[in-house]
Amino acid sequence: MLKQFVLDTSVLLFDHNAISNFEEHDVIIPIYVLEELDNFKIGNQSTNFEARSVIRFLDNLSEEKDLHEWISLGEDKGRLKVMHCPNVMKGKDAEHIFGPGKMDHKIINVALTQQAEHEDRKVVLVTKDINLRLKAKSLGLASEDYMTGKVDNASEISDTFTSALNNLDASLIERLYEKKHIPEEGILQDFKVANGFYILNNCEQSALARYDVELDEIMLVEKKFAYGIKPRNAEQTFALNALLNERIKLVALQGVAGTGKTLLALAAALEQKNMFDQIILSRPIIPLNNRDIGFLPGTAEDKITPYMQPLWDNLKVIQAQYGDRSRKKKWIEDMLENEQLNITALNFIRGRSLTNVMFIIDEAQNLTPLEIKTIITRAGEGTKIVFCGDIKQIDTPYLDENSNGLSYIIDRLKGSELFAHVNLLKGERSELADLANQLL
Repeated sequence: MLKQFVLDTSVLLFDHNAISNFEEHDVIIPIYVLEELDNFKIGNQSTNFEARSVIRFLDNLSEEKDLHEWISLGEDKGRLKVMHCPNVMKGKDAEHIFGPGKMDHKIINVALTQQAEHEDRKVVLVTKDINLRLKAKSLGLASEDYMTGKVDNASEISDTFTSALNNLDASLIERLYEKKHIPEEGILQDFKVANGFYILNNCEQSALARYDVELDEIMLVEKKFAYGIKPRNAEQTFALNALLNERIKLVALQGVAGTGKTLLALAAALEQKNMFDQIILSRPIIPLNNRDIGFLPGTAEDKITPYMQPLWDNLKVIQAQYGDRSRKKKWIEDMLENEQLNITALNFIRGRSLTNVMFIIDEAQNLTPLEIKTIITRAGEGTKIVFCGDIKQIDTPYLDENSNGLSYIIDRLKGSELFAHVNLLKGERSELADLANQLL
């Protein structure tokens, strides 16, 4: 059965290509969505770019035909129409039930009108807004999340990159320690994945290992320091191994607060400072109380400083490893002064070409899949990108554990020899922080 999908504003701000992603089914955009898009068209946030892209797309379509009539979206695609609800509703009226004047209720009424007029077709309201979905369902209207870019089960995907293999032959582990690398030859069985990390065990000893897909070998992972920072557990050792590996160009570090994601990434970047022209640290700006960054006083640098403070805190931890006269501490100060080490907001990355750069993005779980793709496509020759985040701690209203950008790349890039993922499990910030992660 052909369906009619009614799109909420949140879907178009999440992905400006959403209109073209419903195959042969028809797409309806409530006219009230256009008004909401107009409110987002000015600015440098990702939602502003998405809004402008949607507006341009609709403007191009309107050159051929009026938007209040059905317009074909192309071969093997459905049609598009911009609609409003009548002044007098037949049947259920969301504005009468939930209250007048709110755009969400007007958008629901567009879908309810279509449902009443086209009983032979299923009408579905598509929105990233959970509460709007609940309101629609309470009125008997089918409603669902926008599924493009959403993975099935992010937690299970993370587990495929790190495995413990028990009861292995003792000679195998001894040979790995002696040779540093051995042929895979079926040892990893169903757990084999490019740049997967493994704890190999027998009754007497164990070894940390990584699978190299290009060589088809199991490589010994040894515990190494990076700019004074020493890994404290197996997962941190794996993370540093991926971060220091020149052949791995993209790393995703996942874990709860205090597991050392950003600290390890920064330490590894400083350890390899001679390999890169610049080290850039960034994180998405999530305003508090819906206040835009522009409300803060001062220059652009002054405005982003409060949001970037966690990155500065990690840098201070590394600097604290050395005395005031230490050469390594002086190098950090010189790099900051020469902007070889730069902490900035993601807003300023769009449009740039990042060549021979180590780029570290913190709080990546607050990015959409499209934003993640935009960042990665900025990478030029010699660039390495590191995404850090916790998929269970999302601060944006229209993302969840399975639809955020960090989960998306972990799912889509699994098996690539350029990509590595490590799930950091144990908090190392303090006993108190670890207690909070476990029990609160």
